[in-house]
Amino acid sequence: MNKYKTEVLVGVFVALTIGALLLLALKVANQTVASNGATYTLYAKFDNIGGLKPRSAVKVGGVTIGRVDSITLDSSDFTPIVQLSIMQEYSGFPETSSVSILTSGLLGEQYVGFQPGFSFDGVADLQDGDYLQDTKSALVLEDLIGQFLFNRGSEDD
Repeated sequence: MNKYKTEVLVGVFVALTIGALLLLALKVANQTVASNGATYTLYAKFDNIGGLKPRSAVKVGGVTIGRVDSITLDSSDFTPIVQLSIMQEYSGFPETSSVSILTSGLLGEQYVGFQPGFSFDGVADLQDGDYLQDTKSALVLEDLIGQFLFNRGSEDD
């Protein structure tokens, strides 16, 4: 009887460990166990998306309101189009809103920063399928360092 009790406890411990590792893996991968409900889609066209990836967060003031669904290339002018999936509970942003690609910390992961625009009479709210007109591309650290070194080199002459 004592051997059976030990085997059951070991089995429960192993099952809990596997469950904890699964939840940790989902957390690290920025996934959730269940969907957060209904979403609507917005599109944004950028000149440079840097290291932005699908499933990256869309944030307003640090609060995650959605995710990047996909990134495609516009066949007419070869610029990236980012498809954003925004949770329905965060609808009602004015069409004057803007998005930019930001970085968490100095070398952290990139995310889409959503800046709500101003709202007054005649300004409609963003609807499913709308394009955000005001976009700011990613600041690429390599370009910034290259520009700094180039400027330093020209000062020495």
